[in-house]
Amino acid sequence: MCAVVLAAGEGTRLRPLTERLPKALCPVGNVPLLDRALVRLAGLGLHGPATVAVNASYLGDQVVEWVGTRAHLSVEPGSPLGTAGGVGKLRDWIAGRGVLVGNADAYLADPAAPPGPDIAALLAGWDGESVRLLGQPAPDPRAPGTFDGHLFTGFSLLPWRLVRDLPATFGDLVRAVWRPAEAAGRLRVVPYRGTFYDTGTPADYLAANLHAAGGGNLVDPTATVTGPCRESVVGANAVVRGAVTRSVLWPGASVGVDERLHDAVRTAEGLTVPAC
Repeated sequence: MCAVVLAAGEGTRLRPLTERLPKALCPVGNVPLLDRALVRLAGLGLHGPATVAVNASYLGDQVVEWVGTRAHLSVEPGSPLGTAGGVGKLRDWIAGRGVLVGNADAYLADPAAPPGPDIAALLAGWDGESVRLLGQPAPDPRAPGTFDGHLFTGFSLLPWRLVRDLPATFGDLVRAVWRPAEAAGRLRVVPYRGTFYDTGTPADYLAANLHAAGGGNLVDPTATVTGPCRESVVGANAVVRGAVTRSVLWPGASVGVDERLHDAVRTAEGLTVPAC
């Protein structure tokens, strides 16, 4: 078994937050999303460049530097290859193994189990031949984009027999692997009982951060907070002198004494993105 974390995407729906920082490195609860994925895999016994790979493309230098030697790196020059192409480019590294594929931008939290064991059901009893998806019941089970009445929640399990034929060209796993497996009766959805956000939009990104804060404030020890702060996440070396409510301050961000920040994300460069 090996694992691939997909971190090459442009994060277009999260712009302008992702104009200078790849989505995989955007912090949720003061932890980069990519690190959350790596911790989850480590909880399953998958860690290091022999068993975990991370792909990179958009602002890829930042991803490569951040990962360092913690995982095998697959750099896609030019535009990202998509979910299928990204896995296809790693065929020689996967080399006959089943592969757990996770989206770096998936925020999962299950109070019943720590990261790793919280998705262990996805691997339990796997036959090594079928495709598995982690999912949650959809509001409309027949809506497009659902699988057996479920919405995908960030992790899938693929057999080598399907990975070995994936080309290193642009493509997505939905059309290349998941839907064909579903049509052949070889796809199973494994329910995820915890909380999930894909963090793809400012609203969902804020919601994931507020969930990580647990209904209160989550303040880095190096931050300075002298103004009123409620239900917010404050990053390293951030400064809060005004009022902050239901907001996220990235590392180094600041709120002036006369400012009121509500339902928003602010970066160190002073960019403020409404998230409601």
